[in-house]
Amino acid sequence: MRLKTREDLERAERERLSEDATFADASAGRRVREEPDRLRTCFQCDRDRILHSKSFRRLAHKTQVFLAPEGDHYRTRLIHTLEVAQVARSIARPLGLNEDLTEAVALGHDLGHTPFGHVGERALSHAIARYRGLDPDDPASKRLFRHNEQGARIVELLERDGRGLNLTREVVDGIRCHTGSLRAATPEGRVVALADRIAYVCHDIDDAERAGLLSERDLPAGPRAVLGASSSERIETMVHDVVTRSAQRGDVGMSEPVWSAMMAMRSFLFDNLYSHGDAKWEEPKAYAMLEELFDHFVSHVDEVPSEYRLHDDAPDVQVADFVSGMTDRYAVRLYEDLKIPKSWRAR
Repeated sequence: MRLKTREDLERAERERLSEDATFADASAGRRVREEPDRLRTCFQCDRDRILHSKSFRRLAHKTQVFLAPEGDHYRTRLIHTLEVAQVARSIARPLGLNEDLTEAVALGHDLGHTPFGHVGERALSHAIARYRGLDPDDPASKRLFRHNEQGARIVELLERDGRGLNLTREVVDGIRCHTGSLRAATPEGRVVALADRIAYVCHDIDDAERAGLLSERDLPAGPRAVLGASSSERIETMVHDVVTRSAQRGDVGMSEPVWSAMMAMRSFLFDNLYSHGDAKWEEPKAYAMLEELFDHFVSHVDEVPSEYRLHDDAPDVQVADFVSGMTDRYAVRLYEDLKIPKSWRAR
C-alpha cells in the first residue's frame, strides 16, 4: 500500500481538475503562516477544522425554518449545511472544480447563524442599532448583524479561544460571500452560493409539506413546471442546469429560465412560509427574547463568557458574538434563568 503525501495529492489535483479550478498548491494562504500538513492539502485541513469546531456542532440545535419543531425529521441548521455540501459537491465534481475547497466552504457557510434562524439576525440588528443610538428602521440598521460576516468573524477570530481557525483566504472568502449580492472570488465559492439556494428552496418546501403547511398543489404552477413536481426532481433539474450552463459559459451560474423559476419559488416561500403563516407564530417571542438577552448582557458585560471578551471589542460586539453563538435551547434556558422567577426553597 503506497502512502500518498500532500505533494502527491496536489500533483493529482493538477492532473485531474479543470484549469478553472482553485488548486491547493496555489492558495493565497492563511493569515498566520504555518507549516503545511504532511498528508492533507490546505483545503482538506480547513474542512477538518470546520467539522471539529464548536460552532459547527452548535448548528445541530439551531433553527432552519421551524422553531424547536416536535418531530424527528425537520431540518436543523446542521442538516441544511450537510445538504448544501452534498449539492455543492454534485455540481463541483462534473465541472472539475476542487471538491475539498467546495466542501470546506459549504460546511462553514452558516457558522455565523443566530438561534431561531433569520429572526435572530433581525433581532440583533435592531438591538445593536438601539444601543448605538441609530434609527432601527433605517435600512442600513437592519443589516448591522449579518450571518455571513459573523461566520467569517468566527473562523478568523472567535474559535479556539480567540485564535480563530486560521483558514485559507479562499475558504473565508467563500463563507463571507455565500449570500446576497456578494460574489465569491473562487468558482468553488460561487458553487456553494448556488447550492445554498437550491438546498433551502427545495428542502424547506419538503419540511413545510411534512408540517401540513403546504402541498405540491399550492406551489406556483409556472416555476413548478420548469423545476419539477418533487423535491428530488427540482434538485436534479437545478444541479444539471448549473453544470451544463457553467460548462458552456466558463463561469458558475444558472440559465435564465431556471434561475427565474427558482427565484419565483423562493419569493413564494417568503410570502407563504418565511414571513407569514403558521410556521412563524412563535417568532415574535423569539425576537423579543433575543433583544432582552442582548440588553441584559450589554449592561452586564462582565457576565459574558471570557472567550467572547478576549479582544478589545465594544460591548455590543462582544454581546452580539455571545448571543448569536447560542443554540435555540441554550438561549431559552438562559432567558428562563435570568427572567423567570423560581420557587423559593429553604437551604
